[in-house]
Order: sequence, then C-alpha cells, then structure tokens
Amino acid sequence: MCILLSTPNSHVHLHSSYVIYLCCWTGNIVSFLVFLAPVPTFVTIMKKKSSDGFQSIPYVVALSSSLLWLYYGFLKTNSIMIISISAIGIALEIAYLTIYVIYASRDAKILLLKLLVLFNVVGNGLMLVLTLLLLKGAQRVNAVGWICAAFNLAVFAAPLGIMRRVIRTKSVEFMPFTLSFFLTLCATMWFFYGFFVKDKFIALPNVLGFLFGIAQMTLYMLYNNSKKEMPMNRQQQQKQEDPRQCATVIDEPKLTEMKIVLDCSTGSLAGSKENNV
Repeated sequence: MCILLSTPNSHVHLHSSYVIYLCCWTGNIVSFLVFLAPVPTFVTIMKKKSSDGFQSIPYVVALSSSLLWLYYGFLKTNSIMIISISAIGIALEIAYLTIYVIYASRDAKILLLKLLVLFNVVGNGLMLVLTLLLLKGAQRVNAVGWICAAFNLAVFAAPLGIMRRVIRTKSVEFMPFTLSFFLTLCATMWFFYGFFVKDKFIALPNVLGFLFGIAQMTLYMLYNNSKKEMPMNRQQQQKQEDPRQCATVIDEPKLTEMKIVLDCSTGSLAGSKENNV
C-alpha cells in the first residue's frame, strides 16, 4: 500500500481526490445558503399572515429539482454529497410550501395543488415509473441524468426575464448582487466537481449557470449607478414640467418604496431568486 502511495500516479490521484472533496463540500455549503435565501420572504409572510403577492411556483420547481437529483444520487454510486444536499433541499422546500399554504388564499391553494400534481406527481412520478420499468443499469442512470440536466438548464435560463427587466428599466433593485454571486459560485463548484468525477450531467448545466451568473453580475455593475441617478433625473424633469409638483416630488421616496413592494407582488423578485438553486 505504501508503494502505491509513493508512485507519481497515486500522488496525482490523491491530489484530484482532495480537489473533488473541496469542490463538493464548497458546492454543498453554498447550495445550502442558496436554499436558505427565501427565509426572509417567509418571515414576511408569517408577519403579514398572508402569502398574497408571492408566487409558489419557484418553490414547487425547486422541490421537483431536488427530488430528481435525489433519485439520480441513489442510482449513481458514491453520490452521498448529492443525496445529502438534495434531501436538505427537499426538507426546506416542503417547509416553505407548508408556510405558504397556511397563509394562502383559496385560489392560491388550488393553484399550488395543481402545480404540485403537475411537477411532482405526474412529472416525477411518470419518470420514476418509466425508468424503473423500461431501463436498467447504466441506461437508467443516463436517462435520469439527462432529465436532471435538462431540468437544470431550464431553471438556469429562468433569470433571463429579470435580466431583460434590468436592461429595460436600467435598475438592479430586483436583482440582488449577493444572490447572483452565490449562484455563480455554486455553479462553479458543481461544474468542477462534475468535471473531476467525469459526470457530464452535473458539469454541463453548471456551465450555463456560471455564464448566466457572470452576466447578471456584469449587468449589476453596469446599472447599479443608474438606479441611484434615475430618481434624481425624474425629479428634475417633473420640476421643469410643473413647478407646482415640487412638494409631491420631495415625498417620492415613500412612493418609490411602495412601488417596490407592489412590483414584488408580481413574483419577479421571488422568481429570480428561487429559480437558480
């Protein structure tokens, strides 16, 4: 055993193992932090005793994604880290959805039930039955891997809407830099993990996740100053058009704050956050 450890190839293998564990542990820690991102949203819901204005679909999609990766982890050997973070994600998403449904209106509860049936009963259930009955061994692993990769690609593409909004409004108030940074870091760590263990189903989707994360942070740096300058320009324009509106313009910060809350009710902010975990 000592002779094997002293060979150059063994040193390379040990070095690769350390890198794999580093990437995997870092990816799991960052993934856990991303899973915790909705906590302030649900604290707000509990304080308001109402989930009106918040969308449930990001959490339903995150639950479906975690279930898929949990199944993939069980099919693939030596995937305890994938299984562990997927199980944590499932537990947290169930907790979020439970809080949501407690404070949701009747229509929102019906919509949530439909989404759960569509994604997690029909979608995941059908995939589970078909792969168990029709496929075996490596074929089953590959099929589930491609499904997981395709689902992740769709989730990573979700921020395109918020990116278009940033470009259109020249405001980054609905695209927090911290979240974009952690999502990019998460995608980077999981890409390297997939690369080193030669798992294309993990590596490939995270290339897109990394690129979208870099694009979001670039947009943030480009338009971060615009967010501060736009209210002043708007005030000056209103003052020139109608001097009598000066008193109203002075109070505009409160109106802007109300607009932010109302815009959040469209679900754009929640959607941009929870769809990239």
